[in-house]
Amino acid sequence: MPVLDDDAIRALVRSLSRPHPSGGAVIERAAILAAGADSVAILAWIDAHDAQPEEPAAAAVTGGLHGARTDVRRPSAPLRYVLPAGAFATD
Repeated sequence: MPVLDDDAIRALVRSLSRPHPSGGAVIERAAILAAGADSVAILAWIDAHDAQPEEPAAAAVTGGLHGARTDVRRPSAPLRYVLPAGAFATD
């Protein structure tokens, strides 16, 4: 498998991301993994460009007899990464 260079990763991340209300872009971790490219290099690029993992929405606490005992599991890896505005600018 060929190694992706910085420009190729930038283009791939841009194509897989969508606009975020913050003015930046958001990319789904599942999209990165499904792209079939070097996901480790892509995640490193995202980290190097100051992306922040998006916090999952808080789970609603339900009432009832066993509502307080529900164990809401959070994923170990972020589901989305939010890139700041200007992340796709060439360095």
